[in-house]
Amino acid sequence: MLAMAPALHAKVINVKSPDKKIVFSLDSGKDGKLKYCLYVGGVLTVDWSEIGYSANIINSPKVTSLSAKGGQKSVRKEWTPLWGKRSVVPDRYHQREFNVVFSGLGSCILQVRVYDDGAAFRFTHLPAGKMTEKTEFNFAGNYTAWFYNGERHNIGPERLMESDGERLPVMTVKAAQNRYLALHEACLGADGWPMRLQSSSGSTSFEVIPEQIEASSPYTSAWRVIMCADAPGGLVDSHLIELLNPDPEGDFSWVRPGVALWDWRIDGAVWEGYHYGMNYDSWTRMIDFAAEQGFSHLVLDANWYGPEFAASSNPVNGDKAQDVQRIIKYGQERGVGVWLYLNDVAGTRYPIEETLAQYEQWGAAGVKYGFMNGTPLEKKRKTQEITRLCAKHHLLVDYHDYPVHPYGQMRTWPNAVTREYCKAQLDGRQIFQPKTFVTSVFVNMLAGPLDMNNGFMELHQGRTTRKDNNQEVPSTATGEIARTMITWSGATVIPDIPEYYHKYPQLLEFLAAEKQPWRESRTLAGEIGEYIVMMRQNADGDFLVAAATDESARKVSVPLSFLPKGSWIATINMDTPDANYRTNREHTYSETMTVDSDTTLEIQMAPGGGACILIKKQ
Repeated sequence: MLAMAPALHAKVINVKSPDKKIVFSLDSGKDGKLKYCLYVGGVLTVDWSEIGYSANIINSPKVTSLSAKGGQKSVRKEWTPLWGKRSVVPDRYHQREFNVVFSGLGSCILQVRVYDDGAAFRFTHLPAGKMTEKTEFNFAGNYTAWFYNGERHNIGPERLMESDGERLPVMTVKAAQNRYLALHEACLGADGWPMRLQSSSGSTSFEVIPEQIEASSPYTSAWRVIMCADAPGGLVDSHLIELLNPDPEGDFSWVRPGVALWDWRIDGAVWEGYHYGMNYDSWTRMIDFAAEQGFSHLVLDANWYGPEFAASSNPVNGDKAQDVQRIIKYGQERGVGVWLYLNDVAGTRYPIEETLAQYEQWGAAGVKYGFMNGTPLEKKRKTQEITRLCAKHHLLVDYHDYPVHPYGQMRTWPNAVTREYCKAQLDGRQIFQPKTFVTSVFVNMLAGPLDMNNGFMELHQGRTTRKDNNQEVPSTATGEIARTMITWSGATVIPDIPEYYHKYPQLLEFLAAEKQPWRESRTLAGEIGEYIVMMRQNADGDFLVAAATDESARKVSVPLSFLPKGSWIATINMDTPDANYRTNREHTYSETMTVDSDTTLEIQMAPGGGACILIKKQ
């Protein structure tokens, strides 16, 4: 089958993955259009689809010349990230380059890379000036898809022929029981628009929404990426998006990933007569707790320099600036970094680099940037500039409130540790449900690290006393802590007060064991929108296993074949038989047992619940 279909096109050139399971075929065609198709495991999965650039948005790209630029290049190396899902990442692919001439536009180079877990292509050396992209993804069947959907529950499952109008990446696709795909982009430059997709009802074809690009110098497009796996967990474990970005320039050894406390949701919490607030006394209690548990940071959220949307709120000498400087110093004494909130009002009205330089002088650890305004192109450029300035001033950065999607930039800028490219779960129970979590990890999280703010532990029935959002949380105690580990993030921002974590000492031990950088990560099982089981090995060499489910109770078998030889002690935290995210959220129990690589654990999860297993060497 692989040989027969390309043979129908006289000028077809194939690029195969190192394991030969993925074949990217390129054809200039008699109609003057540059097209590709993709075979996965011998099956046509993306049918012939047009790609290219034209000088204006009206005309379709016409190819007047296509020629191979040298032979196939085979790359076999490793990437050792400063932090990420694992400490060593294989970087193996086959690459070919082609000289392409588009009518009315000029010459450029097409690069094609095929990995064992996907294919990617981009155009380089496009002439400066105005141009428009044409990229299609003509799927070979009426597959099922899920899409990022802003700060709402994801779109999907949706049959491709049901999609109508604009859709946002990541687009995750189930083509068959053993064939999954995901569409995204990588290495988005300064002039490129963030990718958006569109389709028409009754069609299985998607295309990148064309935007006019105005390049002041020779233009390099973003990589258009098709991730491939035989199970949805293979997409989660892939590093394809990061690998398509360049290595960092400069020293980022100061970047410190890990768990961070957060003052926004503690505001209004009451414990034995003590009222938590966004103030110095509460901050010191949080710093002490973070130091006790080995957590990396405390995030100070909005209003510390005045009303966050007031034009007069100065981000350097506002309301609580003196207290902020005091708590940063206190945190330094206790080994805990402090992040500072900054939103687009202050970030635009006051000189941004002067502000960030002042935060560095105070000793701040990072910046949480919120409510960025502008077109997608403007927001993307501003995000890139702020990330660069934060790196210059040794600040980590987290973007919130409808940020531009990640595209693997954490490889080039390791200080870009997370962003809210998801629905933060405490912002509305009517939107965030257990199924939201076990969908987002297979869709949104494929783009990069997420700040979802899991780990809320005041789970009694009824509303809380919190000032910002006092709604109930759709999870169980065990499920909440499981979500903190499953969610990949360089800053795992948890939202509750110390006393509620102390209520669950075994779960707190698991949370404190989330020590980054991770040595290894692996999705052990899962189905999109239903459940996920994740393993990570922490910086100390301990193994953590976490599972989460949707609204259904679920029993899963977890083989511990990933363990090295020898005996290990496993502390297993599960929901009790009567636990339920709708009612008995706080019902959890723990047991300890000796395990080895031949052990298979039977894990029972309550509706909306989960499981947390900490495995240490005996």
